Amino acid sequence: MTGVTRWTGHEAGLLRKAMRMTGKAFAELVGVNQRQIPRWEGRGETLELSLSNQAALDTVLSQATREVQQRFASLLTERAAFEHDERAEELLRRDSRTSRHSGDGKLMTLIEEGIYLSGAENRSVWLDAYLIDVYPTTNEDYGKFVEATGHRPPRHWPGGQYPIELTNHPVVWVTWHDATAYTRWCNKLLPTSRQWEKAARGPKGRIYPWGSEPTAAKCNVAETGIDMTTPVSRYQSGVSPYGVQDMCGNVWEWCSTEETPGRGRHELKGSAFTSPFERAAPSLQNAANATMLDNDTGFRCVSPPP
Repeated sequence: MTGVTRWTGHEAGLLRKAMRMTGKAFAELVGVNQRQIPRWEGRGETLELSLSNQAALDTVLSQATREVQQRFASLLTERAAFEHDERAEELLRRDSRTSRHSGDGKLMTLIEEGIYLSGAENRSVWLDAYLIDVYPTTNEDYGKFVEATGHRPPRHWPGGQYPIELTNHPVVWVTWHDATAYTRWCNKLLPTSRQWEKAARGPKGRIYPWGSEPTAAKCNVAETGIDMTTPVSRYQSGVSPYGVQDMCGNVWEWCSTEETPGRGRHELKGSAFTSPFERAAPSLQNAANATMLDNDTGFRCVSPPP
């Protein structure tokens, strides 16, 4: 599953049922008083949960087993079929676009062909269909590549092994050449800057993945004060219209597009935990030499559609 747009008491109840937990056990997992659970479920969709509780449920869902996520999707399917719930139907449509890539096993989502509004001036641009990674390449992903190929590990991995606490964080300290080597290994590509931007903004010119409201709390940027990378599934309230995550903040992401052809400088997108929020808009441009590497720069991949 790629996340719930807005948690109400009804979705919380469905998740508890999917996890087959008592109200007490579910309350402990979410981090709320056990008396809250029957109140949530009793109020149903009339009760929109607080932002902190929504974030906690985002985390519980993202960390659930595939079996639990499938049961949750089935419960949403039943609701969509019998109650015509538009939010449930949107989530299910989004989830049905996803698939696992055979090369590196990462979850990818389909970006349909068509026009999207590009750049700060919102120019109409046509792109063919493609798949893009739902999450940036993590240390765990990159570790499989390093083990399979003997490629040089990033400098922050002690003894050539990634720190276990950074398993689900985006890999950093990788050059454009490192990122390209990874794509060759798994038979994928780096996105063009336009592919990256469309996946982040959607087709209708959103300023940010979540909309046009400048909400720094939806991403890992300098204003959050975390001052390091975060797990790629943490900011699910910042998901793009296509269900793509972490497109603002956390790490800059390499693109295949050159700033000026032949100069060896490639575009970067998305901003990072080191960047002020004003740099987070996906339409903004940035570039660096292909040999540059830093603690706030990583990548994700694209692939032709099946």
